[in-house]
This record gives sequence, structure tokens and C-alpha cells, in this order.
Amino acid sequence: MTWLKPVSIDQHAQSSYAAFFADLEAQLRDPSCDRPLLVRETLAQAMYGRRYDVLLADAPLAALNLDSRNVTFEAEYYMATDDARFQQVKPLLHLWKSIDLTPLGQNPVFGIPLRRVLAGHIFARVGRDFKCWQNVEFSVGYNMEVGDDVVVHRNVLLDDIGGIELHDGASISDYVNVYSHTHSVLDGPDVTLRKTVIGRGARITYHSTILAGSVVSDDAMLATHALLRGDIPPQGIAMGLPARVTRVKVRPPGVVEGFTGPGINSATYRHDAGRKANPQFPDPTPNQTRLPDGDPAVGALTQILREPVGGEG
Repeated sequence: MTWLKPVSIDQHAQSSYAAFFADLEAQLRDPSCDRPLLVRETLAQAMYGRRYDVLLADAPLAALNLDSRNVTFEAEYYMATDDARFQQVKPLLHLWKSIDLTPLGQNPVFGIPLRRVLAGHIFARVGRDFKCWQNVEFSVGYNMEVGDDVVVHRNVLLDDIGGIELHDGASISDYVNVYSHTHSVLDGPDVTLRKTVIGRGARITYHSTILAGSVVSDDAMLATHALLRGDIPPQGIAMGLPARVTRVKVRPPGVVEGFTGPGINSATYRHDAGRKANPQFPDPTPNQTRLPDGDPAVGALTQILREPVGGEG
């Protein structure tokens, strides 16, 4: 049961939006579609109310920046990015990001359905009723695997360069950061990719951060401003820096209402062993830190670091 209520708008506006989404979906399904041309024309109409060729003659700088071939994304500088795959999704990411900065993108009845259409042609997989609010950033987009009824709120970073799974009913709150790559402490260019997994019905709450390779099990929760560097067991609630499980939901063990299929359990889920992203550093990254000798806080800190994230606080 949801706490949200339905909201209606003018029927003419709703019909116009629906026709636009249907046309966009049809063009994207056409194998002959030239995505950069489609996107630049769509942005010219949406942002400037005129054809791209007219805008190019009147305001060339504005027009040129609507063409994804004239802009770069951070992911294009990463060795780990599959350039062939990224070039396929880049125009659609450009459309997504650009529309988010306009009144159209800030309007939920337009922005959310548009992102749902684009996600179907960007992500590795997306289920039904995906709801994504404005100003969500992806690293490459094509490594996102999203189940049914997933919600992602505003200003979220989904660093999917190493892969992110958001399973059915997962909810990602505003200003969350989810990572799937790590850097060596001693050598920044030594990068390891690890898939990060958010289970069914899991809730990742405001301003929290999940580090690469973590598994948030079914029906678990990560608290506000928490930093997760491991796993959360089913129905666990993890809090703090670093996050530790301090509460467990009062439910029958293993019960996740409304979901079917195999569950996500931090104890049994096959963890990502990691892939090296930089050929200059092909070997597994060893432990590269140690606690300072003689520090009176070392004993307490050692105990905290040794406690598994799933242990009771």
C-alpha cells in the first residue's frame, strides 16, 4: 500500500505528453534511428522552441551543445568504460541530463515518464513502473540493472561503472551516493570494480553512502548519513560511520511482503570478487594501511573495524 495519492492534469496536456513519449519510444526502437540527431532536435524544440538548423544559424554555441557528439562525459575519460557501449547510450544520457535542467524535467508528469522511456534504452535491464526523479547521475548507465517498482529520488549518484543492481521495490532517497569502484590508498589510478547490490524492498535513506561491493539484503535499511562499507542482513537497519546494524525490523524472519523470486541475502549472495580497471595495476590490491603505533585510540578503533557490519551494536 502506498501513501501517495493520484494527481490529474489537463487532459489536453496529458494527451500531448503521451503522444510525445509514444513517438520517442517508436523512434528509439527503430534500428535505423540516429540517436544524436534525434536528441539534438528534441532538445532544440524542448529548450528553444525551434528546429535545430534554425537555432544553429541564430545561436551556434547553444545549438552545438545540444549535439552529444560535441560534448564529453566524465565516463569517457575512464579506462573501464566500454566506449562502443557508451556511445550507444551517451545521446540518451545527454537528453536525460539536459531535460532535467528545464521546466519539463522538473515537472513529474513529464519528467518521470520520459526517464522511464530512456531507461529502457540505456540500462542493462529495467522493470515495470520505474520512477526516477530529477538530477540523478549515472557513470555509464549501461551497467544498471533495475527491477520492478524501483524509486530513485532527487540528486542521487549511481556510479554504475562496476555494476549496480536495484531489485524489486528498492527505494533510494535524495542525495544518496552508491559506488561500484574503489581506488587504492597508495595509488589512485589503481582502480577495482565491484558490483553493488540493493535487495528487494530495501530502503537507502537521505544522504547516505554505499561503497563498492556492498550488499543490502531484502527489506533492509541504511539510515540517514550512514556510510556502508560491507553488507546488511535481511531486515537489518544499519546506522553510523561506518554503518553497523543496530536494529532489526520486527517481522517474521525471511518474510518480505509482496515479492516473489529468489531473495537477496548478504550471507548467501555471490559477492563480486572485483575486476581491475587499469591494466597498469593488474594484480589484486593488497591491504595498504595500518593503525599508528602508540595511539591510545587504536584499541577502540581496532575493535570497531573488526566488528562485521551485520553484528548487533
